[in-house]
Amino acid sequence: MSKEQLNAILEMGAQNPPPVMEGPGAMRGWFEAMMEPTPVADGIAVEPMTIAGHGCEFLRPAGAPEGKLIIYYHGGGFIFGSPRSHRVIASNLARASGITVLSAQYRMAPEHPYPAAHDDAFAVYRWVLEQGHAAGSVALCGDSAGGNLALGTAVRARDAGLPLPATLVLLSPALDFAHDGASHAEMADAPLVNLPFAEMFTAMYLGDGDRRDPGVAPLQGDLSGLPPVQVQVGSWEFLRDDSVTLVQRLKAAGGEAELTLWEGMCHNHQLFAPFLEEGMASIDSAGAFLRGHLKA
Repeated sequence: MSKEQLNAILEMGAQNPPPVMEGPGAMRGWFEAMMEPTPVADGIAVEPMTIAGHGCEFLRPAGAPEGKLIIYYHGGGFIFGSPRSHRVIASNLARASGITVLSAQYRMAPEHPYPAAHDDAFAVYRWVLEQGHAAGSVALCGDSAGGNLALGTAVRARDAGLPLPATLVLLSPALDFAHDGASHAEMADAPLVNLPFAEMFTAMYLGDGDRRDPGVAPLQGDLSGLPPVQVQVGSWEFLRDDSVTLVQRLKAAGGEAELTLWEGMCHNHQLFAPFLEEGMASIDSAGAFLRGHLKA
């Protein structure tokens, strides 16, 4: 494990803490500025695209097969983040898989509370199908809040009778807003996402809404009939048990699911991929999984 690499990254981040008290606009600017210098994968063409009024982007590796597509939903607690801030993950996912990635944008809280982000995420999947992509050649992926959106979109597609994507890859998905998982107590002060931060995200997106509503907390709903899922999470995460519980419940519902628990890693360690061995290894693992599950 690259403990020294991770410690150096966290120490640097501690010198530039999030401006929580300044509101969501300041948080967005802080996160974009923090991620802007992060190198992205070489040889990936970035093509801006507007979908339903939102600025998305395609990331195309050389020689990518026609038809295959990975839809990527970025994290950020439903209040910040963008395809640009998460380009390090999306571009390396395109590199590692050899498949084009569509990095999707969605409306942000608190200006646009639940279900705005979930509606937008589902709209992107419907748009992709309307463009003629076969569902069996499409994967849904996401990190943190984006992992929630990816899983929620698959469940909503199933319930709507739409063809399902071939597979899902979820990186540290945020799924438990009621703090039922043991890690929410054991890791309440974990790096990057802790209990106060999680409460802020939940208050802005859900307000006084039901924290166990399956529409926003798919752990609480029917997980049957979903495609194969790869889930990755760090052992040093507030959200660790969101992933552990998800895989248990997917298997109990008859699904195919695999869990990778990255020892000693913090939340969203893939964002540090150029500087952290486990970050790049995680994306490489996701890329291999996607290559194996997307149809020609």
